[in-house]
Amino acid sequence: MSDPRFSIGVDLGTTHCALSYVDLAASDGEKTVQGVLPVTQLTAPGAIESPELLPSFLYLPNAGELTPGDLTLPWTASRDYAVGEMARSRGAGTPIRLVSSAKSWLCHPGVDRRAAILPNDAPPEVARVSPLESSIRYLTHLREAWDHAHPDAPFAQQDVTVTIPASFDPAARELTAEAAQAAGYTSMTLLEEPQAALYSWIQKSGGAWRKDVKVGDIILVVDVGGGTTDLSLIAVVEREGNLELLRVAVGEHILLGGDNMDLALAHVVARKLAQQGTQADPWQLRALTYACRSAKEQLLSDASLEAVPLVVPSRGSKLIGGSIRTELTRAELTATILEGFFPRVDAAARPVVRTRAGLTQLGLPYAQDAGVTRHLAAFLGRQVAALAEVEGFGAPAEGTSFLHPTAVLFNGGVFKSSLLAGRVLEIINGWLAAESAASARLLGGADLDLAVARGAAYYGYVKRGKGVRIRGGTARAYYVAIESAMPAVPGLEPPISALCVAPFGMEEGSDAALPPQEFGLVVGEPVQFRFFGSSVRRQDQVGTMLDFWSPDELQELESIQATLPSAGRTVGEVVAVRLHARVTEAGTLELEAVPSGSDERWKVEFDVRGGASDGANQGADF
Repeated sequence: MSDPRFSIGVDLGTTHCALSYVDLAASDGEKTVQGVLPVTQLTAPGAIESPELLPSFLYLPNAGELTPGDLTLPWTASRDYAVGEMARSRGAGTPIRLVSSAKSWLCHPGVDRRAAILPNDAPPEVARVSPLESSIRYLTHLREAWDHAHPDAPFAQQDVTVTIPASFDPAARELTAEAAQAAGYTSMTLLEEPQAALYSWIQKSGGAWRKDVKVGDIILVVDVGGGTTDLSLIAVVEREGNLELLRVAVGEHILLGGDNMDLALAHVVARKLAQQGTQADPWQLRALTYACRSAKEQLLSDASLEAVPLVVPSRGSKLIGGSIRTELTRAELTATILEGFFPRVDAAARPVVRTRAGLTQLGLPYAQDAGVTRHLAAFLGRQVAALAEVEGFGAPAEGTSFLHPTAVLFNGGVFKSSLLAGRVLEIINGWLAAESAASARLLGGADLDLAVARGAAYYGYVKRGKGVRIRGGTARAYYVAIESAMPAVPGLEPPISALCVAPFGMEEGSDAALPPQEFGLVVGEPVQFRFFGSSVRRQDQVGTMLDFWSPDELQELESIQATLPSAGRTVGEVVAVRLHARVTEAGTLELEAVPSGSDERWKVEFDVRGGASDGANQGADF
């Protein structure tokens, strides 16, 4: 393959996708030539436009609903679905045929993400697709739009970076990589979205970023997108006389974002309608949620608007009054989002955990507490000692209850509202003032819709030795459970230890052979592999064995139910193996079990299918 001409960055977002690119040949040092691809798409039946964003919506029309040619794109006339703006607008009126939040479903461990489950509440007659297939269709559309606009620089020959939330676990990372490969992304790397946002801020400064930050700064990236709240901390350190950026912590996976806000706004409007004598049924409430999403985006992007009209169509002439007509006001938006999602709390606040019902509807595992500021307080409190071993920082001062950021960078469409960004900064600075620390300053100038895509494209340029790179590696340390050998004792499970197989910060493209210690691997019969992750244990190295840990130190990840082939051995035989871990160039994590005195290799993978699929010399990453 010839050298790529462009570094392409793809933001596979929950509500929008975007593609940016850097011309590698025309860029030099910190002076880059960068652009954003206008994404050709259907905006209505038969209507083609090219806005900068591709809404992350998939519409599955009924047979005969559209006429021939309504779904024709410049590069194909054979599509039986729509993605982008047409999908969003048409699906707002027929929500049972609209797939949304596929990215959130892609990281949902409680469902089979390769199964056709979306739209999740559609009636039986509606065709469904999997979260994986939905993501493939968005990524494929971006590739086809690029090839249509750049026939002289085929997408398959470019260097591509796809972004993911920093909180994605290895299974979700692997599924994203699989979706990209299925969509024709032949040379692809994964990058965390908060890092991409900071890369974009650096690139946009044209080298002036060194005047805005200094050695000893701690940058807090607060990214509230359509589906997730992503929190990251990046330290500014000195290395060989130069400023360098070091990613030191990421938050847990928090399914809390614009989707939650849309639903909250829909319920506010529904209550208002009920007071006026109009009761919305479940179908209309869902349509109202999509209408509120559009109204929210308009109000956040245009400060001159005081209200946006909402129209929810009826499902038949029997409904008295026909379509529901109302509006979402700026006052309702502000009160709902500001007080509900960004409440004023102190630094000791923590997310509320309620007792859940024994039975629940199948759906996304949203955060139980909608207060973003409480999640932020918990994150900073958990990371109070994150910089203790970083040169130039040291242990926190006595009486410090949370890590003190010195600068804040906002990302995500929610922060288009200066009111919301100002509220979060005000709360953070209130926490800092309470501990006699200096106020954090705002790193402004970010393009909240395009920052992630632009930063991903710039990262591909930086990888080639140009510009400044954020160091960090894996966002967590990873452990595999080792069951202790002990006689059977009634009522007592064998104790479990946790073996570190990948330390915090393990870099892409690196291997980690474990010490010569051997473990027994059961073959030929069903077994369970248990895995753990930690965002706070930075000192553990490959081979560290933990016998005890607190709930805050290690969080259990997805387990694997597997039957490894016996390959001529006795069923149930325990084979002596050594473990070997590596982080691929794409950013996914692999774990292999290598039998002693044999060329066999078992790859162990996180169970992303909802069932077992393993074998010698087969399987994928975990």
